[in-house]
Parts: sequence; structure tokens; C-alpha cells
Amino acid sequence: MKAFLLAGALTISGQAAASEASPRDLTEHEQRVHDIYRDIIAFRTASGHGQMDEMVTYLTDRLAEAGFPDQDLMVTDYDSDGDATQGLIVRYRGDGSSGEKPIVMLAHMDVVDALPEDWERDPFTLVEEGGYFFGRGTQDNKYGVANLTGTFIRLKKEGWTPRRDLYLVFSGDEETGMVSTRAQAKWVADNVDPAYVLNSDAGGIGLADDYSPLAQQVQLAEKTYVTFDITATNPGGHSSRPRSDNAIYDLAAALTRISQHRFPVRESALTRSYFAAMGESIPGELGAAMRAFAADPSDADAIDTISANPGFVGTLRTTCVATMLKAGHAENALPQSASAAVNCRVFPGEGVESVKETLETIIGNEAIAVSQRSEATESPMSSLPDEVEAALAKSLTARFGKPIPMIPTMSSGGTDGMHYRALGYETVAIGAGASRPQDIYAHGLNERMRVDAFYDGLDHWSIVLKELAGR
Repeated sequence: MKAFLLAGALTISGQAAASEASPRDLTEHEQRVHDIYRDIIAFRTASGHGQMDEMVTYLTDRLAEAGFPDQDLMVTDYDSDGDATQGLIVRYRGDGSSGEKPIVMLAHMDVVDALPEDWERDPFTLVEEGGYFFGRGTQDNKYGVANLTGTFIRLKKEGWTPRRDLYLVFSGDEETGMVSTRAQAKWVADNVDPAYVLNSDAGGIGLADDYSPLAQQVQLAEKTYVTFDITATNPGGHSSRPRSDNAIYDLAAALTRISQHRFPVRESALTRSYFAAMGESIPGELGAAMRAFAADPSDADAIDTISANPGFVGTLRTTCVATMLKAGHAENALPQSASAAVNCRVFPGEGVESVKETLETIIGNEAIAVSQRSEATESPMSSLPDEVEAALAKSLTARFGKPIPMIPTMSSGGTDGMHYRALGYETVAIGAGASRPQDIYAHGLNERMRVDAFYDGLDHWSIVLKELAGR
């Protein structure tokens, strides 16, 4: 459920577009991960479709075939707001020779649903076309699942034994209730107590328009995810006898006020350093505005320029936006109720209750109720462990043939990582994907990932894990 910043999703490395390149000869590892990617995209693991258990069975079968014993494959059933789902935890046993705590890696197996009739291609069939892989989850987050699963299989087949335990923790409802996430995070805290947590579901490499690498984004914080139901009620009546008040009109007026409101600009050392670094890489007015904001967060012109870009407005302030509507009960009756889901991403430190009070003030109508849909998790900022920074630098140099900058970021979207941060674990997102801003379609129509970015990121986790847990 993430809204990627400049290019925190997935796509290509700094080379020619895949559509212009010759077909590559795949290594055994590349073919294996491609096949896992293809197969898990075929499972419609969106809420309500009941296919999570099939995907989990597929993954456990592949891991068992590679030599992971049954006792190291833990499948757990969950009820996520009335929808059955599962979580998967995989242990890669180390020999304990390092004396260091385990490392946990995160990904989520569920996806936001996609309606086949709205897509140009079947969203649950992996299609390679024009240098892209198309399909729901190609970015968010079945690439992470396939890459981490394939890495564990690769390392096991190589006969590699880590010096500390490694765990994959795959959740089943990150995009909805996060029931599996919360339960898994508690289990990890009680049974694993890792040194830190690495997340595949954020971060990633930002690319320029010519596909050259700008920087690796390292997610160290994320905004708080919370949804409010805005509800107008009315006695209703016959549609032939209209009233001066109307639940739909009242709700529409409330949503208009919300759409026109700008929450105050917020900044932190993390977001200022992020804008300063990205401003050096982004050309033109936007880059200049980033540098100006980093130097002076009260610069109104810089704020306006950044705010106009959907990829960056979330780094400036709390945002609230209407995402779902429900109203009326019959076409020939006045509506007795009308409600909207308003999804907010709250800047750290602002507080969920403060945002609720602001919405009530904006609406200015006591007859309209503002209620929080579910519990929100507010999480602190993490720090980047030195050994993770060094391992990531080695992976990036191997990938691009030279070092590239690493920029700490705050995600405007939410990930499983928030629940581990809330339990006190340093949680760092270092996704292997790379993307230009215009290639990000996560949660949207015709989600896609550059073919060469897919393959170019497949050594990422092997290098990182061997650095962190090797001899």
C-alpha cells in the first residue's frame, strides 16, 4: 500500500531500454525467479478471492524442493476483517558461529485487486511486452516475494550456510487489515528477536529519464496510515418530495472542503536531507525547489512547486484523500445515508487524533460523523546499521559498476515495516527495484516493471545476505 517517492518502485538500470536490447540468455537463477514471479502473479491474492492458501502452498513446495525442512516452513491462518488469509515464515538456519542475532526480511503476498475488464491485458497473467512485465503485483510486491524466495533457494542449492539465522516473513493482508502483519511482528519479537529487519517493499533505485541511476532510496520512516469514514445521515423520503437537506449533497460538500484543505507543511532532518540530496540529481524547477526547501522549509514558492508533484507532496505534509463512496438505497428514494472513505497519511509527530479533529473542523457540520475505521500504528524513525549500509553499497557497485548515492527517505505510504519499528526494531527498506517516476503504476491500471530491471536486481539479496551473514 505504498505511494513511492521519486522512484521507489521498480524498473531498469542505467542502460538502454529493454525494448531496444537483445533477448538475454537467462542463468539458472534468473529463469527460476522468473518462473516463480510468473506463477505467483497468476494467484489473485486480493482480499475476497480466496487464493492466498494456493500461493502459500506453491511457495512452500518450491522451498521444500530446495531442501528447506518442514519445521522451517511455518504457515499460519488468519482472519483479516472476515477474509481468510495466511502468512508464511521461512527459517534459513545458520551455524551460529557469528554469535549475532538473526536478520528478518519482509515482503507481502497480497495485492490490491485489479478488474480484468479495466486492464489492457489480463492482470493475473504475466505478460512481457515492449520491454515491460505487466501484471498485478509486478511492482507491489510480488517482485519482492519472488526475489527473496529465489535467493533463499539459490543459496540453499549452493550449499551455503549462514553464520546467523535468516528469516523470510511474508504477510497476507498488508494491503488491507494488516492482521497477519501484526501477528507476525509479535511472533518475531517473541521468538526471533532479530538484530534488525530488512524490507523489500520500499526503498529502491531512482532513475533519470535516460535510465541512469540517481540514488538508492533507503526507507527509514513512513507516515501513519489511517482511514476515516465520513458519514452524512438523513430521514430520507420519497424522491418526488425533495428535502432542502440531502445526505449525498451534504457529503459532497464535506468532501469538497476536504479536497481544498492543505495540511501544514512539516519537515524533519530526514526529509530535509532527502530533498537536499534529490535536488542535486533532479534537473529544472523541481530540483531547484527541493534544494530551496532543504535550505529554507518556509520557502512558499518551493513548497508550491513540490506540492504540485504527486510523487513528492506526501513528503511535505499530512495528506487526506477520498477513496471510496457509498450512498443511497433506491433510485426513487432520498438517501438516508451517504459515506466516504477518506484515507490519510499522517506525517510523523502530527498524530492521528489531531488529523481527525482537523477533518471535523474543515467539514464544519456536526451532523456529519467522522469515525476512525481501524487502529492506526504510529512508528518511530529507524537508523541505518553500518553493516547494512556497507552490504548495500557492495550490491549497488556490483550492479552499476560504480558506487551510487544512498539517500534516507520517509515513505508517504505504509508497509509492514511500521509494526516492527513500533516494537523497537530498526527496520530498513532496501528494495531491489529501480524506476523512473513515469514508470510507477503500483495499485493502478496496467501495473508494470521493466524487464531488465527485474533481472538486474536478482543478485541484490544474495550479495547483501552473504555480506551480513557470510564467513
